[in-house]
Amino acid sequence: MTTRTADPSGLERYAGQTKQLLGAVSVRTKILGIVLALTTVLGLGITWQVRAVLRQVLIGELDSRGRSMASDIAGRSVDPLLLDDTLSLHDLLADTVAHHPDALYAYVVDPSGNVVAHTFGVDGFPTQLFDIHHDADGESIYESSEGTIHEFSAPIFDGRAGTARVGLSETRLQNVINAITGQMLLTTLVVALVGIAAAIFLTWILTRPILDLVQTTRKVGSGDLAARARRWAKDEIGVLADAFNHMVNDLQQSQATIDEKEAARTRLLEQLITAQEEERKRIARELHDDVGQALNSLTLGISALALANGTEDANARASELRAITDETLQTVRQLGRDLRPSVLDDLGLAEALRNYAADFRSTYPEFSVDTHFDLTTRLQSTVEIALYRMVQEGMTNAARHSHGRTISVLVTQRNGLVQAIIEDDGVGFDVNAMRRSGKSVGIHSISERADLLGGRVRFESGSGGTSVYIEVPT
Repeated sequence: MTTRTADPSGLERYAGQTKQLLGAVSVRTKILGIVLALTTVLGLGITWQVRAVLRQVLIGELDSRGRSMASDIAGRSVDPLLLDDTLSLHDLLADTVAHHPDALYAYVVDPSGNVVAHTFGVDGFPTQLFDIHHDADGESIYESSEGTIHEFSAPIFDGRAGTARVGLSETRLQNVINAITGQMLLTTLVVALVGIAAAIFLTWILTRPILDLVQTTRKVGSGDLAARARRWAKDEIGVLADAFNHMVNDLQQSQATIDEKEAARTRLLEQLITAQEEERKRIARELHDDVGQALNSLTLGISALALANGTEDANARASELRAITDETLQTVRQLGRDLRPSVLDDLGLAEALRNYAADFRSTYPEFSVDTHFDLTTRLQSTVEIALYRMVQEGMTNAARHSHGRTISVLVTQRNGLVQAIIEDDGVGFDVNAMRRSGKSVGIHSISERADLLGGRVRFESGSGGTSVYIEVPT
């Protein structure tokens, strides 16, 4: 013998669908659904129970009256039967039926089963009644065009004089039951409507502080830390509102501390970058003025020394020293341009970037560099320096890490904004992973400079290369 068990996966799927359905509706709908379902189930359940009990009671009362009527007719029929007074017997039956609203008919049969008197009038006695099983003292139930009929029998003079039978209909009782059922259903409907109205009011009371808390949460989420949730009552939702307000207060204090530290960090960073640029400018100037002049003087001295000696060995040695001195001079000049290109102060950002691109091609000949600059006016010195450093950092990172062959630089100015795009065709990298690793000095350097200018930076990288989008106000 095998037993069948419920499919766990099916039950879990059904539970999941039910949970999903309940989660898809609002709290208001849930409360209304619960109230309506409870009202309907309770109303229909009570109506069905009352209907069943009422029918049982009324049918019991009908049986009691039917037996009593049959016994009464049997007791009062003895004399008319013994005297063969058919007219009196007929009047007795007619009077009994007339005074009982549920009675349909009554008749008396002799011991042989022949009908002695009945109340069926001119239509005559229905022969179908002979087909019904009758007990001498009991009840028979059958269906007819008049509905369900309960026929009760009682022996007359212990059955020696015959049997009295009376038929009672359930129609009136059924009408009473239906009327009461209708009243109860109407009452259920009214109670359901009242319950719905009460549920709507209750839902409004419950959801009003919740919706207010949600609206306040959205304000706080959008940055309005001055928003506070209103406490509507001293209940659990009120406690939640107090806890939320306390959290926002702590958040506001923390944000104020963060803003203060961020402002201090920004000031320090600005001072650091300014000092760095000034130091670079000073060092570049000293390299150009002092070291450069010294190297030039050294070259002239070597040439003069070679002319003074006049020997072939001295000339060869002087040529070697001049070559070394010239190379050192070029290196010093390149260091000066890298530290702070004077063309940036003299001719502006576009020309400085063109010169840098030319130097970049010399330093990294394996790269093809494409540039396009559309700057209509000179920018503020701080903006030009920051953009120059960001483009420089982006190109240097591409040369060192991209493993590509092409770098393009686009700088445009429109609508009060300067936009710079640095792209390469390298292997790319995971921007988020690089940020989390703490090794992304170039990314943080570009981002910090853009933040100081009130701008923004976006890095996009994939297998086809990396793009750096920079946008700062002029």
